[in-house]
Amino acid sequence: MSLESVSGYDFDSGIDRRGTASLKYDGRQNIFGREDVIPLWVADMDFAAPPAVSRALSQRAAHPVYGYTLYPDSLYQSLVEWLWRRHGWEVRRDWIMMCPGVVPSVHAAIMAFAEPGEQVIVQPPVYFPFFSAVTNTGRQLVLNPLRRSNGRYEMDFDGLERCAATARLLLLCSPHNPVGRVWSESELKRILQIAEKHDLVIFSDEIHADLVYHGSRHHMVADLAQVSTRIVTAVAPSKTFNIPGLNLSALIVPDMACREALARVFDTMHVSASNPFSIAAFEAAYQEGDAWLSALLIYIQETRDFVAGYLAANLPEIRLVEPEGTYLLWLDCRLLKIELGIDDDTQLRRFFVEEAGVGMSPGTLFGDEGSGFMRMNIGAPRRVIKNALENIRKARHRTNHGSAPDRETSI
Repeated sequence: MSLESVSGYDFDSGIDRRGTASLKYDGRQNIFGREDVIPLWVADMDFAAPPAVSRALSQRAAHPVYGYTLYPDSLYQSLVEWLWRRHGWEVRRDWIMMCPGVVPSVHAAIMAFAEPGEQVIVQPPVYFPFFSAVTNTGRQLVLNPLRRSNGRYEMDFDGLERCAATARLLLLCSPHNPVGRVWSESELKRILQIAEKHDLVIFSDEIHADLVYHGSRHHMVADLAQVSTRIVTAVAPSKTFNIPGLNLSALIVPDMACREALARVFDTMHVSASNPFSIAAFEAAYQEGDAWLSALLIYIQETRDFVAGYLAANLPEIRLVEPEGTYLLWLDCRLLKIELGIDDDTQLRRFFVEEAGVGMSPGTLFGDEGSGFMRMNIGAPRRVIKNALENIRKARHRTNHGSAPDRETSI
């Protein structure tokens, strides 16, 4: 029995996004130098948003005036109820600050909690705007790289302790993009101990909090904290419900002094209002999106497992760092580089684009620690992912043997 017949949602049918000013599709020529790559790079999905979101947008569009828009109480209530229902976190209405996306919020937090020249901690390989947000605002970037142990990424807590002694702010990615770690309760509590000891502010990007696979559990770090800990938590429906183009997120800030500091920065940026469509979609997603999300999680976990099986059987020189969350896969291609005689990551990217026709994000985008890795977005119909893997397999054999075998692998 298909997932569609069980859930009522269809993730297998493709949706043609070409010609919609889609960055992922219509930006391929600029990004990859060709328009025919299979785009598995930027982190949006190729699935239709939940029906409730589409209905809400249609209903709002039916009113012909699209003026300046307030944030209604129902918007805040939808988020409060979602965080309690999905994560068991009881959030107060006055803790919530609305903002146009997580990346502007990162910049605002850096300007609010670190003076020019002061240190901000980043733990690579990590979501690349973390780096530029620090350097572009004139703050000092301090790196505490993640460590790999038995193929699994862990935080270097001794290194974090050393960094925290002189830094003002930690940028935490939880769940972690791109390596897919869902940090455990004990790991997060260790971070909190270090932050308390050194009076370190934590900005926790939890935009992937709802995208966690069976067997793992996401813990909102602020929910584990003592009242005195200064934590800013960024959340949004954008990744969860595939509506990132609507650009609306929220910060959860229990500490009043932190809220005031952020408000002063937002005032200088003239961040004060949203648009009526982002508000309608935000509210509808959190109010009515549970069933759709549950079906999505089953689908992408099955796709993750399919990719793992395919690589093991057909491309063992590409090793999957198995994610506990997100729809982003971190692929270890270092053995592939050796077998193909590739010297640098530019050549590795060229192999995937020019030989395989697959567009992924190069690991070095996420820091030097990503050298030899690629990030693959599996938020697409499974046949698209299968086609991409088949392309890579055939390109791999062409490069080494001059011809591609006819063998096919079934889903």
